[in-house]
Amino acid sequence: MDEYRNAEVTHDGAEASDDVVGGQATVQLVYRPQPGDTLVGLRVRERIRRTGLLLRGAFLALWIAHWLFVTVGRGSADVVSTVALLFVVLVLGGYPRLQAAHVQKTVGWQGEYRATVSPAGLTCGSDHSTMVQKWSVVRGYRETAGHFVLLSRDPGIMCLDVLPKRGLAGPGDVDRLRAVLDRHTVRV
Repeated sequence: MDEYRNAEVTHDGAEASDDVVGGQATVQLVYRPQPGDTLVGLRVRERIRRTGLLLRGAFLALWIAHWLFVTVGRGSADVVSTVALLFVVLVLGGYPRLQAAHVQKTVGWQGEYRATVSPAGLTCGSDHSTMVQKWSVVRGYRETAGHFVLLSRDPGIMCLDVLPKRGLAGPGDVDRLRAVLDRHTVRV
């Protein structure tokens, strides 16, 4: 399929993504991060954490109540209050996209990423950096249509690892990756 990259073939004809460490499968991904990847991760985190959604909802409700109070009090809509309300709606609705764009600026310049998911944990690197995480720092994962999102164990879920399925060598690797994740962490 076009959405999967071509797997590298080693000298013995086996695919490089079929590595085995200690008798257990290791799954490799190669991808270039995109803003949509980060946006998926942020949305998953917000659905689990819910605090951000509640705060943004409360803030929006206060602005709407203020606008209604001013409009009813004057008998007509105030232009400044209406423009301010529209601005708040745009900012609150667009905040996840702004945050994803900021993250993209941070990681996008590093080019292609290579992630390895193994019994030892997750290793993610580019030509400029490498990060190694043991399974003990992962709270769990959630699978979406195009991604696996790993969530950190800290209370605020400040670290996300978004593994796009397009980075896998082929469709069979999706099941292998899911099996490794199920073996070492839980679905949340």
